[in-house]
Amino acid sequence: MTKLRPKAESQGEGPDGGYGWVLVGALFVSTSLVFGLMRSLGIFFVEFVQYFDESAQAISWISSTGLAAQQFFSPLGAALCNAYDTRWVVMTGGCLAALGLILASQATCLVHLYLTMGVISGLGWGLVFTPMVATVMANFTRRRTLALGLAFSSIGLSSFAFNPLFQLLVELYTWRGALLILGGLSLNIVPCGALIGPQRRSKAPAKVVSESGVSCASFLQRASSYLELPLLFERPYITYTLAISLLNVGYFVPYFHLVAHSRQVGFSEYQAAFVMSAAGATDILGRIASGWFSDLGHFRLIHLLSVWTTLAGVFIMLLPVSSLSGSYAALMVISLLYGFCSGALTSLVFAVVPMIVGVERMMGALGLLQLIESGAGLLGAPLSGLLKDITGDYTASFMVCGGFVVLGTLTMVTLPHYFSRKDPPPPKSLSPEDPDKGLHAELEQMHSSPSDMNDLTGEVTNNRLPEDTYS
Repeated sequence: MTKLRPKAESQGEGPDGGYGWVLVGALFVSTSLVFGLMRSLGIFFVEFVQYFDESAQAISWISSTGLAAQQFFSPLGAALCNAYDTRWVVMTGGCLAALGLILASQATCLVHLYLTMGVISGLGWGLVFTPMVATVMANFTRRRTLALGLAFSSIGLSSFAFNPLFQLLVELYTWRGALLILGGLSLNIVPCGALIGPQRRSKAPAKVVSESGVSCASFLQRASSYLELPLLFERPYITYTLAISLLNVGYFVPYFHLVAHSRQVGFSEYQAAFVMSAAGATDILGRIASGWFSDLGHFRLIHLLSVWTTLAGVFIMLLPVSSLSGSYAALMVISLLYGFCSGALTSLVFAVVPMIVGVERMMGALGLLQLIESGAGLLGAPLSGLLKDITGDYTASFMVCGGFVVLGTLTMVTLPHYFSRKDPPPPKSLSPEDPDKGLHAELEQMHSSPSDMNDLTGEVTNNRLPEDTYS
C-alpha cells in the first residue's frame, strides 16, 4: 500500500525536521568552537602585544590569518565532501583545529602563531564549517533560515560565555595554558562530525570509461565539477560574493579590537570583556529573531539582508563615538545594537546562496564564497590595527571598517531583480514523474562517492536543477 507524502515533500521540499534537528545541534556546537572561539581571541590580543612586544598590526595578523585560512580552505572542504564522505572530512577538520591551538601554546615567536593558530587551525575550521552548514541546509527548505539562525545562535552564546572564561583562564594559567585548554575543547568538533550520516552510494551501474578518457583534461573537469568553478563566470554569484567580501572586511573588527579599544579608553579588563559578552547576548537574539521573521515570507531575504547589513555598518562606526565621553553605558548600548544586527544578518548570508545558484550547487557555492571573501577577512583586522598605530586610537579603524560594511550593501543593490517585490521562480525538478528528485539529488551529492556524481568525462547528470534563478 502506497504511503501518502506530506504536501511539502510532494512539492520537492526538504524534510524540515526529523534527524535534521540533530544536525542543527551538531552545527550549534561546531560553530561555537569555530567562530565563537575566533570572536573571543581578542582576549589574547592584549596578552600577545605585551608578551611579544609587537605592534597592534603585527598581532592582528594572527587572528586575521586564522579567519582567512578558514575561508581559503573552504572550497577544499566542499570538494572533499563532494568526492568522499562529509563525516570524515568534518572529523579531520576538528582534529586539525585542536592541533593548531595545542601547538600555539608552545609558540616562541609570532611566526609560530601565524602557522599554528592561523594556518593549521584555519585549515581545520575550513574543513568543518562549510560542510556542516551545507548539510543542515540540505535537510531544510521552508525552515532553512530558522534552522541556520538557531544553529548560529551558538556563536553569540559562546561569545557571551567565552570572553570572561578566556580572561579567567589567562589569569589562572597564562595565555599558554589557556590555548592548551582551548585545543582540548576544540576536539568536541569530532563527535559533531560523526553525527553526519554515512555516505550513500547510488544503485545505478557505473559507466565504463575508456582508458583514454582518464586523462589530465578529464581530471581537471572533474575537479572543476567538485569545486563548482563555472559559478565564477556567472554575474549574480560574483556580484553577491563581492558584496559579502566587502562586508567581511569590517564585520569581525569589533570582535578583534573592541576589547582593546575599551581598555584604551579607561575601562577595566572585565568591563571590556563584558562589552563583548553583552554583544554576544544580543547576537543570539538577532540570529533567532531574524531566522523566524525571515521564514514568515513577508519580505525577500536579500532585502532583509541589506537592512541588517546597513545597520551593522552604522553601529560599527558609532562604537568609538559612543565612548568618547567615557560613558560605559553609551558604549554598552551601541554594542548591544551592533550585536543584534550582526547576528541577524549571518544566517541570511548563507540562506540567500541557494536562491542565486540553485540548491544542488550549494556546497560548492558556499566553499567558493568563503574562498573569495578570505582576502577581505585577511585585510580587515590588520587594516584596523594599522590605522590604530597611525592615529593612536581605534576611532578611524571602526569608521573605515564600518564604511566597508555599508559599501557591501550598496553592492547588493546591483544584483539582477534586486528591486523586484517577489523572488524569481524557485528551481523546479526536471522530471515530472519524481517531484522529489531535486531533493534526492542534493542529499545524494553531499554523501556520495565520486563515481555516483559526474563521470570522468565531465558529463552532467540529468537531475541537475536550473543553474541560476536570478538570470
